[in-house]
Amino acid sequence: MKNLQLNNQIQIVIADDHPIFRRGLKQIIEAETDLRVVADADDGETALSAICEHEPDIAVLDLDMPKMDGFEIARRLQEKNMAIGLIFLTMHNSDSIFNTALDLGVKGYVLKDGALPEIIDAIRFVHRGENYISQSLTTMLFKRGNRPPENFANLTKIENLSKAERRVLKLIAQDKTSRQIAEELFISIRTVDRHRANICDKLDLRGINALLKFAVEHKNELRETQN
Repeated sequence: MKNLQLNNQIQIVIADDHPIFRRGLKQIIEAETDLRVVADADDGETALSAICEHEPDIAVLDLDMPKMDGFEIARRLQEKNMAIGLIFLTMHNSDSIFNTALDLGVKGYVLKDGALPEIIDAIRFVHRGENYISQSLTTMLFKRGNRPPENFANLTKIENLSKAERRVLKLIAQDKTSRQIAEELFISIRTVDRHRANICDKLDLRGINALLKFAVEHKNELRETQN
């Protein structure tokens, strides 16, 4: 029974050279029954060793660490063909660092200032195969590349969404996390995640944070739709 329970949990390695922050991060993650921190590290070399040993689903890494930074860990994992969902924690909000991270296959990019409230959403997104970028970095997504042309046509499909899905989409446009949306609508986080998936299917949204980009770019139009 215990092994079955562990198999159902999302396995995570965390690494940060600040012990108080790392401890708080671990406590927040392990407060979720389906998440489990299998190892934590205070430098890049130890983090890489832990990832190679445990082969977790997710690795949450401080970008700036002693001995080896997050970029080098990402490169080493690419060389080893290890499909680990990487989430960077960083103080950097520059375009060049952001783009380098995404080019290396990093799935989550979370600013440390808002990391603790955002990290659970980031882990769940990345575990589903989606990308997660801190809400405050939305503009960097627009600079990174052109929005797929089909997204413009998706606007006409908004009315096909259920009332519940439109409410969720409007809150996404307001930079609300899944936890905040759940609290505001008095529903569970898992229900919010199901709504997100259904919205993406109905609007045919694909790619890096396509749902967030669509919601933010069409915020004004969403205000005009009926609840």
